[in-house]
Amino acid sequence: MVLLFGTNFQETRLVKVHDRSLQFPVRHARQSKANFFDAQRALESFYGIGPSVSQRLMARFHIHPQARLGALANKQVLDLSAELSGMTLENDLRRRLHDNIRRLRDMGTYRGRRHAMGLPVRGQNTRSQIRTAQHLNRVERRG
Repeated sequence: MVLLFGTNFQETRLVKVHDRSLQFPVRHARQSKANFFDAQRALESFYGIGPSVSQRLMARFHIHPQARLGALANKQVLDLSAELSGMTLENDLRRRLHDNIRRLRDMGTYRGRRHAMGLPVRGQNTRSQIRTAQHLNRVERRG
């Protein structure tokens, strides 16, 4: 809410949204959902971007923390997409992670053997409480 001349206005009413259907066809297809998601949650949906990185990106491009995807300007969308294209995300990041684990296993290091056996890798206690570590390590052992 923004207070102007003694009256409260919602921020979405103050932002003028242009029709971007010709420039962004994917965005146009999801336009009905775009107004419901805030930009920070949308950035965090990418594998490899967490809360701190998304907050840093939004501060860098002057995006309000509660801004909706549909309310972003063309320049902000283009700047964000250019920045995201330069980062290692999604499948590339997963591939790098699995390659690192495979390298550790092939070298026969202690950490590699623990990954191969599905045991805790980072020094957790295995005498009594091992279930959570086995569950979390199971995903990384593929490949």
